[in-house]
Amino acid sequence: MRTGPTDVDEVAAALAAHDYLADDDLATVVFLALALGRPLFLEGDAGVGKTEVAKVLAAWTGGELLRLQCYEGLDVGQAVYEWDYAKQLLHMRSAEQGQAVDVDDVYAERFLIRRPLLRAVTPVEGPPPVLLIDEVDRADDEFEAFLLEVLADSAVTVPELGTYRADRPPVVVITSNRTRDVHDALKRRCLYHWLGHPDYEREVAIVRLRVPGVDERLARQVASVVEQVRELGLYKPPGVAETIDWACAMAALGRSSLDDATVSATMGAAVKYREDQERVRAHGVAELVRGAVLRAG
Repeated sequence: MRTGPTDVDEVAAALAAHDYLADDDLATVVFLALALGRPLFLEGDAGVGKTEVAKVLAAWTGGELLRLQCYEGLDVGQAVYEWDYAKQLLHMRSAEQGQAVDVDDVYAERFLIRRPLLRAVTPVEGPPPVLLIDEVDRADDEFEAFLLEVLADSAVTVPELGTYRADRPPVVVITSNRTRDVHDALKRRCLYHWLGHPDYEREVAIVRLRVPGVDERLARQVASVVEQVRELGLYKPPGVAETIDWACAMAALGRSSLDDATVSATMGAAVKYREDQERVRAHGVAELVRGAVLRAG
C-alpha cells in the first residue's frame, strides 16, 4: 500500500483497520509525517501506544519494520553497521594456503553486517521501510548527534565502501518516555506529538477491540478503574497496554464484572511497583470498584 495518504480520514481509517484507534490529533500528525516526509517524534508515558504506531504503519504501508532499541552506550556497531570479523579472518587465512588475497576485498559487501540505520537508507524495491528508533531518551548525547546527520541526509557513510543513500527516505518514528530531555536540535527535525492516555470512551473501545469477546460492562469497568488509578499520583501509572492486560486477566478468570477480591488479586497486571500497589490499596480498592460500577452502568 502507498505511504502517501490523501487525507487525515484515510490515515485514521487505515490505523483502525489495523486495530489502532487514533484520535484526530494523532491521525493528523501521522498524515503530515507521511505527506511531508518528516520523522515523527512521539513522546509520552510508557504504555500509551507509541511503539505500536510504527508497527501499524509498517503493516499498513507494507514497508519492513526496522527497530532500533536504544540504551545507554549504544554505538555505531549496534545501530549502523559492523564487519563480520570471523568471516574476514577466514578470508585472510586463505592466504596462508597460497591463495592471493586482495586486502581491499576484506572490506567487501559480503562481510558487512547491516544494522537498522544502514538498512533504513539502503535502496529497496517496494515500499520504503519504517524505521523505529525506540526510547531515544535512553541513548547517549553522542548517539543523538549522530542521528541528526542520518536524518538530515537519509544517508550513512561506510568509510571502506562509500555512502549509502536512500532513494526514498524511510518512514521514521522516534519514541521517548521522557526519562531525560532530548535535544531541541533533534526535535526540530521532526514533527512532535505528545501521546497521552486516551479518554474513557476511547479506552473502552480499545479494550473491546484488543480483547475479543470481552463483556462490554467489564471493559467499561476496567477502563474506569484504570482511569481512577492514574489520578493517584503513582510512580508508574498504567498505560493502555496494562489496561488491555488487566481486561485479559479478568476475562481469563471468567469475570463479567469487577469485584474487590479479583481487582486486588490481579492488580499486578496493571500496577507494576509494590509502592504503587500499596498506594492503590491505601486509597481503597472497594472505592475504585464502586466508582467503576457506577460509571459503567
